[in-house]
Amino acid sequence: MKKTSILAVTLSPLLLASSCGSTGSGDSQPTPIATSTTPPAAGEWNGTFAIAEHGSFAEPWASAFIPGTEMLFITEKAGTAKIFDTSSDRLITVSGLPQVDYGGQGGLGEVAFLPSESAQTVGRRTIYLTWAEAGSGDMRGAVVGRGQLVCQQAGTCSIEGMNVIWRQTPKVTGRGHYSHRIAFSPDESHMFVASGDRQKLTPAQDTTNTLGTIVRLNLDGTPASGNPLADNGSPSNQIWSWGHRNILGMDFDAQGRLWEVEHGPAGGDELNLVARGANYGWPERSNGNHYNGDDIPDHSPDDGFAQPAISWSPVIAPGNMIFYSGTLFNGLAGDLLIAGLQSEGLVRVAIDGDTASEAARYDMGERIRQIVEGPDGALWVLEDGDGGRLLELRPG
Repeated sequence: MKKTSILAVTLSPLLLASSCGSTGSGDSQPTPIATSTTPPAAGEWNGTFAIAEHGSFAEPWASAFIPGTEMLFITEKAGTAKIFDTSSDRLITVSGLPQVDYGGQGGLGEVAFLPSESAQTVGRRTIYLTWAEAGSGDMRGAVVGRGQLVCQQAGTCSIEGMNVIWRQTPKVTGRGHYSHRIAFSPDESHMFVASGDRQKLTPAQDTTNTLGTIVRLNLDGTPASGNPLADNGSPSNQIWSWGHRNILGMDFDAQGRLWEVEHGPAGGDELNLVARGANYGWPERSNGNHYNGDDIPDHSPDDGFAQPAISWSPVIAPGNMIFYSGTLFNGLAGDLLIAGLQSEGLVRVAIDGDTASEAARYDMGERIRQIVEGPDGALWVLEDGDGGRLLELRPG
């Protein structure tokens, strides 16, 4: 196990760079980042990390700790998954995974567990996965599946009874902007699923489909009661908010409010406080431009759309995001941490009521796909791409 340390450093801002280009992963190539830090208060964490490496993975995309354990479930985009036991550095294989449509930004995506199952019978947990599913012809779409993760033999786990419980509607051509992130409401009564615009733009303003939306579902994938378009029939009755582009991070804050971070086009990445029935403007409004240079009108207070809490140009190209709730990093609790692809690090955001502001950036020197909080408050980070390393971060 190799140990290193990293310090947040200050770099000069760079020119505008796009968030989602035509590269194989669907995100633009990495460049240095503009880093800002605020001196910590007395006794608070000083912004440095002690980092331990724990192996590498094949295009890791998402990770989640199995409730009540120290085992980290990691998805790999081509359709495989592994479990890393952080208490013993043991790697566990996983069978029973679904067939995925791999290519571009598509493949195996999110993994999510119900926190309430932390005291479940040892060896069995409900597991939710998302992936890109092939349709007829050249059509594809994201899906959510639910099954049981069974770990009853040393060194192996299997997924049993995995069934698709939700499908992005409609399936379309292309292999971009699936989004397919999952967030459970704090009381676990609802599941929120990010559904990207699939690079088709205008469907995000059409509420007769679920592209460019966040949907609010029951845990079995059916539309939840109380959704804003419940009287409009299926699939409109699934929608909670719309006008989104490519959401790659969602999480609830300590007050039980849902936030999301999404990729803009050439500029204009957004952090949004998600409200019932709100329209976030894509593609009518963005603080970025189209890749060919064509202008998109910027957000303005009188444009009739929900306004971003933060907009980034140059982009950060988010991987995912979490609200930190632990005590290991003193002073970090309640702040938002965003994994940065283009920005090659972690972006820290402070929340004050409905207002958000960037507080610091921590340069990791590599594209960061995923960040999760471990049971003891340590941060576990996955680098992007083939051979992406798993890194354990503790206060330096």
